[in-house]
Amino acid sequence: MPSTSEVKSELVRFPMQRTGERTAEVATILRLAGGLHTISGRIALEAELHTPQIVQRVRKDLAELYGVRSEAKQLPPTATRPGAPQFLVRVLDGETLARQLGLLDQRRRQIRGLPNRLTTGSPTELAALWRGAFLARGGITAPGRSAGLEILCPSSEVAMALVGAAGRIGIESKSREIRGQNKVLIRDAEVIGEMLEAMGALDARARWDELRKARETRATANRLVNFDDANLRRSAQASVAACARVERALEILGDEVPEHLRYAGELRLQHREASLDDLGARAEPVLTKDAVAGRIRRLLAMADKEAESRGIPGTDANLPDELD
Repeated sequence: MPSTSEVKSELVRFPMQRTGERTAEVATILRLAGGLHTISGRIALEAELHTPQIVQRVRKDLAELYGVRSEAKQLPPTATRPGAPQFLVRVLDGETLARQLGLLDQRRRQIRGLPNRLTTGSPTELAALWRGAFLARGGITAPGRSAGLEILCPSSEVAMALVGAAGRIGIESKSREIRGQNKVLIRDAEVIGEMLEAMGALDARARWDELRKARETRATANRLVNFDDANLRRSAQASVAACARVERALEILGDEVPEHLRYAGELRLQHREASLDDLGARAEPVLTKDAVAGRIRRLLAMADKEAESRGIPGTDANLPDELD
């Protein structure tokens, strides 16, 4: 299946020509991957990113769209944990940039959610917004019981903005707070494939669908096998129970059992695994399924009535304890 790193590697190569799409992607990356900090009285914009390719893409967009020079450095290994961002991008004098991106309000405070103009943009801009979110803080797990595509968000407002953006392009997602973290989740395997395609990860979507269909086929086969096993088990148990009751009935009635009932009972004991249809076909003359069943039923009823009159255990006495 496509891993998180493979999906990000494909997305970071996705070509964008329109300014609106590039703006939506880079603004979302900076909102989810970083924040605004005051350094020496100036507002600095920082973002912690996972790969050099994402760093290069962000710095290129900042330079070409806004004429902003940024600095980048690798974070020291002691400051990071497995899976955490490895690189830092910083714009020291970032107040003007933050305002242009819509990340700063009129009171020089970082917005709680995402810029409104981004979440109400065109479908391609909304897809770019989600692409930026995944590049910044996205993850994917294999299709199956725990299949999921998730985005870790810095606030519940950001999570709700992502949910709304996905809804506008026809993709259902949910916002959840899990162990104190705000996340946007997509759990349906088919919908995850749709989101991968919308973001631009076409190769990942193809591999995802292939694995999803293979797992669904295997799950269906397993259900059918389990169903067949259950039917076979019930059939075997019914055969064991029927034979045990017939043996006890013949024992109770002895020589008093009518010959046609004895014949049906002995036929049952001689062919323990056979169905009633098979028993009827083996009889001489041939009997119908209902005729065989009726004779065995009358044999058991007669034996139970005789056992009750004599005060002895009936035909259920010989049933094995392990039967369900």
